[in-house]
Amino acid sequence: MTLRIRRAAEADLPGIIALIHLGALGGQGAEELGPPLPEAYYQAFREFSRYPEAKVLVAELDGHVVGTFQFHILPNLSNRARPTAEVESVHVMEAVRGQGIGGAMMAWATEDARRLGCRRLQLTSNKARSDAHRFYERLGFVKSHEGMKLNL
Repeated sequence: MTLRIRRAAEADLPGIIALIHLGALGGQGAEELGPPLPEAYYQAFREFSRYPEAKVLVAELDGHVVGTFQFHILPNLSNRARPTAEVESVHVMEAVRGQGIGGAMMAWATEDARRLGCRRLQLTSNKARSDAHRFYERLGFVKSHEGMKLNL
């Protein structure tokens, strides 16, 4: 089996949104995903092309999208002004978890963050996703900060 991490194409978007929806919400959200996928998702996806420091990526296994994540580079005025890399919306299709796909995605993010001179790679994870927390800790991530969100 061949795994490839690549920048997402617009044609990947329905599969990406399904992965995020199922991974984050367990398919229990009230959001209507179509078909067709609501135009707002396409508009948001197109916004990424305006910012070279922000990417949507997919993990493709034998030609099928089985994982996704977003990768952002944030300017920083601390830590000798070295940027921070941030990973968001990391999801792997449940049927292929445990096969190294998530690890490969995070290795890609770590390598790209290093290549870009980042001081650190950071992420947030929903407190309810204990399996994901164990996964990140196995990769060397530490719970160093308490995250907070304000829904608007």
